[in-house]
Amino acid sequence: MEETLKILVVDDDEVDRMTVRRALVKAGVRMEMSEVSDGNTALSILRNTSFDCAFIDYRLPDQDGLNLIETIRSLNIKIPLVVLTSQGDEQIAVELMKAGATDYLSKFRVSSETLAQVLRNAMRLYRAEMQTAIAYQQLRESHEQLVRKNQELERQRQQIQIQNLKLLEASRLKSQFLATMSHELRTPMNAIIGFSQILLRPKFGNLTGQQADMVERILNNGKHLLMLLNEVLDFSKLEEGRLELKPELFDLTKVINAAVGEMRSLAESKKLSLLVQIDLQNPLLVNDPVRIKQILINLLSNAIKFTDSGSIWIDVKDLPGSWVEIRVKDTGIGIASKDFKYIFEAFRQVDQSITRKYAGTGLGLAIIDSLVQMMSGKIILESQLGVGSIFTITLPRQLPLSNSSLSSSSVQDAKEMMQPDHKAHHPTAKSNPAPRKYHNLKL
Repeated sequence: MEETLKILVVDDDEVDRMTVRRALVKAGVRMEMSEVSDGNTALSILRNTSFDCAFIDYRLPDQDGLNLIETIRSLNIKIPLVVLTSQGDEQIAVELMKAGATDYLSKFRVSSETLAQVLRNAMRLYRAEMQTAIAYQQLRESHEQLVRKNQELERQRQQIQIQNLKLLEASRLKSQFLATMSHELRTPMNAIIGFSQILLRPKFGNLTGQQADMVERILNNGKHLLMLLNEVLDFSKLEEGRLELKPELFDLTKVINAAVGEMRSLAESKKLSLLVQIDLQNPLLVNDPVRIKQILINLLSNAIKFTDSGSIWIDVKDLPGSWVEIRVKDTGIGIASKDFKYIFEAFRQVDQSITRKYAGTGLGLAIIDSLVQMMSGKIILESQLGVGSIFTITLPRQLPLSNSSLSSSSVQDAKEMMQPDHKAHHPTAKSNPAPRKYHNLKL
């Protein structure tokens, strides 16, 4: 051992103390040894001085070594304790170790080799115990920190849960308010539209050119406001899960033509052309025609709104596996790729400022996205700034039963009517379709 060790020997026999000293010196242990002859003196010096090891005689004049060890450990004095016993004292070794002794050695076996080995083992064991105790303490502190953090996280989770409940309630109240207001406003708005249409009929009196122009403006603005109100009402129903699809067997071609017809005046005012291509073996679908028409009108309305010049294409075709694809393409301003992830969010518009050029609620695409999902379909956006946008919608020919209120027999009847050889029910179906050709409906 190269380090200088501080050793304490507690023994009332001076010869035994000398034996310990000589054995350690002979073993080459560098040390500073202190000697005391009783337990009380040993306790006093151990309270004020640190030692690397203490050799304690089991039988002391004022107390036995077992009591002394218990007292030392109760005072939380950290030191390796080696008990030196007389012959026949080995039977109490277990009690000594339980009391806190690090090791014990019979005085009759004391030699330079054995004593040095016991000293090394005692110090090594004690240091290992201390390291274990430190590690355990650190582990316990870490555990306590984790417990505190878990308690804090649980408290935060409860707060977040309470906030979420409040947000859900606020969202429900908002949706309820929007639905109520939209419903209440639609009644007077329909009256404004109705009376405007009556005023424009010749049999109710001739208006001057200026008067007719003002009534036309009232009618157009009324229709626009009604469309916005309908969007808010539909969105409120979607949020609350109250909007239901009403599927039936219908001709997709007729729905597309009807949607294009309703957009005629809006496109005409901007001198835009609509190019329609329908290439379907069978135009019959089992779905909600009203909602599909709403999807088409919203897409066409957006395309017309954001297109200042050029054309708008509607392309409809069959897809493998009883699916149909509807594409609406425009030559409008386009959408930046960084805005793709926001484009289908409710109330979201690329330009959120109050001075924006293009008006609207920002609900159109959100409603389309929700309706397409309800129909078990998909919607994909492709766009480039300054070039235009393409919205591609894929829908199943038949609405899944889980999304449908149709009975099993009605579904079977619809399937039979949708078969390619059932020509009596779809006279427009062609076994050899003509080459793809766009019909230019210039408005």
